[in-house]
Amino acid sequence: MPRSNHDYVADLHVYAAHAHTAAAAAHHRGDHEAAEELSSRAQEYSMEAAEKTNAVARQMPEPARA
Repeated sequence: MPRSNHDYVADLHVYAAHAHTAAAAAHHRGDHEAAEELSSRAQEYSMEAAEKTNAVARQMPEPARA
């Protein structure tokens, strides 16, 4: 079953949130190398999510004005 663009974008936002949380946990426990890697991955997910969100928004029809 093909996934909708909305589902894909939602998943990217979730992945970014999890990566940010994992990065914060790694930083808190003093594993700065892992924290840096996870932060980088979180940033990539966030950037892709933002790009895809904008693409989906551009595909939406303009609302009718009264």
